[in-house]
Amino acid sequence: MSFENLGLSQPVLQALEQKNYTVATPIQTQAIPLVLEGRDLLGIAQTGTGKTAAFMLPSIDRLREARRQTPFKSARMLVLAPTRELAGQIAKSAEDYGGFTGLKVDVIVGGTSVGKDRNKLHRGTDILVATPGRLLDLVDQKAVRLDGVEILVLDEADQMLDLGFIHALRKLVALMPKERQTLLFSATMPGSIKDLSKQYLSNPAHVSVAPAATTAERVDQYVTLVSQSEKQALLELMLQKRYPKTEDMDRVLVFTRTKHGADRVVKKLAQAGIQADAIHGNKSQPQRERALANFKSGRVKVLVATDIAARGIDVSGVSHVINYELPNVPEQYVHRIGRTARAGADGIALTLCAEDERAYLRDIQKLTGVTCERLPLPDNFRAFIEDAPIVRPKGNPGQQQRSAPKKVYAKPLGDRRNDRGPRQGQHGGERQGEKAGQSGGTNRQRRFRGKGQSGGGRIGGGRNSGGGQGGSGPRHARG
Repeated sequence: MSFENLGLSQPVLQALEQKNYTVATPIQTQAIPLVLEGRDLLGIAQTGTGKTAAFMLPSIDRLREARRQTPFKSARMLVLAPTRELAGQIAKSAEDYGGFTGLKVDVIVGGTSVGKDRNKLHRGTDILVATPGRLLDLVDQKAVRLDGVEILVLDEADQMLDLGFIHALRKLVALMPKERQTLLFSATMPGSIKDLSKQYLSNPAHVSVAPAATTAERVDQYVTLVSQSEKQALLELMLQKRYPKTEDMDRVLVFTRTKHGADRVVKKLAQAGIQADAIHGNKSQPQRERALANFKSGRVKVLVATDIAARGIDVSGVSHVINYELPNVPEQYVHRIGRTARAGADGIALTLCAEDERAYLRDIQKLTGVTCERLPLPDNFRAFIEDAPIVRPKGNPGQQQRSAPKKVYAKPLGDRRNDRGPRQGQHGGERQGEKAGQSGGTNRQRRFRGKGQSGGGRIGGGRNSGGGQGGSGPRHARG
């Protein structure tokens, strides 16, 4: 159905025409008329089906027609999203769709300047897109009020609950007027979402364009059984297009369960000569934006992400999703592979499953009703592992391994019998004993040994030397 037949205003249609949007998706066709009527709505649809436009287009029209004054330190429409990237994506869409309406759009997320966020909201805004944690911080600082909210949208509601936002969400909703329109959108429908809808929605309309947790129809899904120790080598083989179903590989999203796991994969790919970036919660906002920009532009073809950071990655041209580690929550699998096959394109999902992940795979296949086609390990896989580049650690030329071991120095344990000698003194407490250790242990300093001020006299092994760079801290510097 065309957007003109859905009852949208001319300014909104003009903005859609500029973006060459003419035909509405199924979720938009069903949701837009209901939102224009002012109904509360629970929408279930797969990622990449146009959910943002489904709630943003009619909401912009409702705000424009009401013509109410923007409240001081508040917003007329509030959209809550679980991640910074998704919040930024929604705000950009709101700016595009409302370009001819004169509505003001702002976004506030964690990892940015709180002072700048306060300045943004000082005069109020029409549409505010926010992550719950940062918004609650500003509420506590009395920098923003929520008593003027007319429309509340919870996007990716299932993910917000998984990330533990429910407590912040309850506090925020309690500050809003009860007489408001609430729209809740999700790609899956676990029991927690049903409970949430009962708490916050009033006589809602239900819209579902696909069964809950259905995977994208245009994504071909494959699984390879491989040991944990061989996963990295198999990933490298895939990214070098030396594996079935990788011949047409372009941009690739690789998923890990943990942030440290993502960094580890990127580091090992670099050792194999494959450029990749990581995006996860430990990265600063500028780092995340830079990684995403490089991925969108094609300067970096491989992006390694955690489930949290991947929300909001709406990049056309993602040909493959690789599950380096299976998610322990089966619904996450649906969101992962939804990063490919967007806007009518085809996509491929490759899953690397170890023995201890078989239960996760069974849960995923039970939830989605899809049995992934199994791809065997290639015949030359063992040879590929043996031919992998070898990194020789310095000082030990005879040892061969894939990466040099990281040296770890144990901290002194404070045992009088074992804490003597030069090595413990050299690697002792750097902060508290540094000055004294550099200047040498004087008679006055020796009287204070054990308090971290002298640099550790006897611990350093020298009666008057001060022990090199200093002793350990108060607990460990008992000489």
